[in-house]
Amino acid sequence: MIMFAFGLIAGIVGGLLGIGGCSIMLPALYFLFNYDLPVAIGTTITAVIITALSGAVAHVRMRNVDYETTAIIAVSGGLGAIAGSLAFEYLVQRADLLNMIIGLAFLYTSARMVYEGIKRQSGTPSTDSLGKIPGPTTHKGVIGLVVGVLTGIVGLGGGYALVPSFIYLLRSPVKIAVGTSLASFIVMSLISAGFKLVGGHVDLVAAILLGAGTAVGAQLGARLVPRTPSWMIKLLFGLIFLYVSLRFILKAFGIVI
Repeated sequence: MIMFAFGLIAGIVGGLLGIGGCSIMLPALYFLFNYDLPVAIGTTITAVIITALSGAVAHVRMRNVDYETTAIIAVSGGLGAIAGSLAFEYLVQRADLLNMIIGLAFLYTSARMVYEGIKRQSGTPSTDSLGKIPGPTTHKGVIGLVVGVLTGIVGLGGGYALVPSFIYLLRSPVKIAVGTSLASFIVMSLISAGFKLVGGHVDLVAAILLGAGTAVGAQLGARLVPRTPSWMIKLLFGLIFLYVSLRFILKAFGIVI
C-alpha cells in the first residue's frame, strides 16, 4: 500500500509537470526505500509499462497519436533498448559509472525545468501540423535510437526524453508529442523491463503497485495543470532534481550527502 500511495504521488507530480512518473520513482526507490540501484532501475521501468499503456489508450481516444512516428520510434527505440539493456548488464558491476550516468541524466532534467521555471514557461514552442510530428524519418529514427539506449541503461525515457525531443527538436504540438511518446515508449519499456526481469533486477510486486498508483495519479495531475502555475512547480522540482543529480554524481565518487 505504501508503494501504491507513492506511485499515486509520483503520478500526480509527473502528470502536473509533464515528465512522467519514472523521474520521481527512480530516486525515491534508491534513496528513500534503499533499493540496490539496478533493482531500482528495473522496478521503475517495469512500473512505467502500466503508466504508458494507460496513458496511450487515453491519447488514442483523443486522437493525439501520430501513428507513423510511433512506428518509427518503436522500431528504432526497440533496437536502442536492446543495446542499452546489454550495456546495463555490464554497468551493474560498475556502480560508480552507473551512478554517474544517472546523475548526468537528472542534471539535464533539472536544468531544463529550472530554465523553464525562471522564464515562466508553462508550455513549449510548437507548430500546428494537423496531428503530425514534423521532421524527416532519419531524425525521428536517431531520436528513437538514442532514447532507447538511455531507457535500457537508466530506465528513463518517455516524458523525460521523448516529449522534449519531439517539442524542441521537431517542433511538435505538445499534445501530439505527449500522446505519441506514450504510444511509442511501450515497446522500449517492454524490452528494457524484460531484460531486467530475466536478470533478476525487478521487484515485481512493487512495480505493479507503483505502476497502478502512477496511472491513477497521472490522470489527477493532468487535471491540476490548468489550476496551477506550472512554472513555479517546475522551478521548485528543478531545484529538487538538481539535488538528486548531485547525490547520484557524488555517490559515484563515494561521497554521500
